[in-house]
Amino acid sequence: MSAASGASSAAVQKRLDHLASYHPRMIDLSLGRTLRVLSALGDPHLRLPPVVHVAGTNGKGSTLALLRAIALAAGLKPHVYTSPHLVRFNERIELAGQMISDEALLAALDRAEAANDGAEITFFEIVTAAAFAVFAETPADVLLLETGLGGRLDATNVVQNPAATIITPVSLDHKEYLGEDLLGIAREKAGIFKPGSPAIIGLQSEEVRPVLTRAAEAAGAPAQVFGMDFRTFEERGRLVYEDESRLFDLPLPRLRGAHQVVNAGPAIAAALQLGIGQDAIAAGLDAAAWPARLQRLTDGPLARIAQEAGAELWLDGAHNAAGAQALAAAVADLEAADPKPLAVVAGIMANKDMTGVTAPFAGLACRLIAAPITGQGAGGDPGLVAANAAEAGVPASVAPSVTAAVQDAADAVPGGRIVIYGSLYLAGEVLGLSEGRTRQPTAG
Repeated sequence: MSAASGASSAAVQKRLDHLASYHPRMIDLSLGRTLRVLSALGDPHLRLPPVVHVAGTNGKGSTLALLRAIALAAGLKPHVYTSPHLVRFNERIELAGQMISDEALLAALDRAEAANDGAEITFFEIVTAAAFAVFAETPADVLLLETGLGGRLDATNVVQNPAATIITPVSLDHKEYLGEDLLGIAREKAGIFKPGSPAIIGLQSEEVRPVLTRAAEAAGAPAQVFGMDFRTFEERGRLVYEDESRLFDLPLPRLRGAHQVVNAGPAIAAALQLGIGQDAIAAGLDAAAWPARLQRLTDGPLARIAQEAGAELWLDGAHNAAGAQALAAAVADLEAADPKPLAVVAGIMANKDMTGVTAPFAGLACRLIAAPITGQGAGGDPGLVAANAAEAGVPASVAPSVTAAVQDAADAVPGGRIVIYGSLYLAGEVLGLSEGRTRQPTAG
């Protein structure tokens, strides 16, 4: 990193830290604070290109990555809004296909802070308002918009007439904000449905699916339901997309895992709503990339530790029980194709179901090494992570850092396979090490 870019990155971090000081002592999810700042900014949320709004528990980022790649393959210029970031905050805001520059980001944050005029506001709300301002002012063909938390009261849910909405698989997560009622969480996610806008409902459990379909009907949003109105599946090394009028033979997504075949379904359905054809869909699936989703690491100090032991190194951001189950299934597929002893390195936030996030590796991994999460609050106690893993049947130990954990894993499975997984904050730390950067911490 050059001295100039380092100074610019430091300026961004200083500004982000300052914006966090406006955060209310208690978070009450609402749209009032966001709408107040947007009004002061001239209501940019009413001047956006066509929006695809995505909520859900798992698969939001991958679905957006697939749809982004499809849009680019079609010659479109997409805005993209995602969270959290992995290494740099700038990753959250993509303008017409390019990550926002430090200079443009600082200018947008300054304007949002001035519009806020010193009032209490959550970090996510004020940076979302800043993002909408630059999205409205930069020409683009589509905005791919990911919710931050929930749906109905999420700061992104100020868009009035989206081109389509998507709900990816819903499960229990963020219980401290959304509660432990799965059906209630599904209803909150369904709050992004809008009258007349197609509601694309991804693969859901039997109990969740009817909640979402009823919510779409109540909102006047025509529903397209995975497994009923459309579906995707793998056949002979290809991806098949099928709906009432189409049958596409497509390449498998470049993103690995059977769950990515499922994630491709809503992405393709949304692309069709945008008028994108089969050739661009095929090219996008083949080109899609999304860091920390079963990503093979071959560069950097952690990769060198693995390579010296003759081991593979992989990274995934599976941070809840459903995500860990999908990751374990994908790793089992790797094992079936190329058997190797497996060790996993896990860093899990304190508010997660630690048993649920570690148990899927029972019988698959010969060892789990729990690592701390640095640079972000609320990292789970590695000793507690290891204890939960051991109770679930995964032999476990603790390491003082992710680097030490990878070394322990390499010692345990020479010539084997190492998978680092858990919090996206840990994934960001790992990718930062690979890039020679320190992950930018934020309040949300």
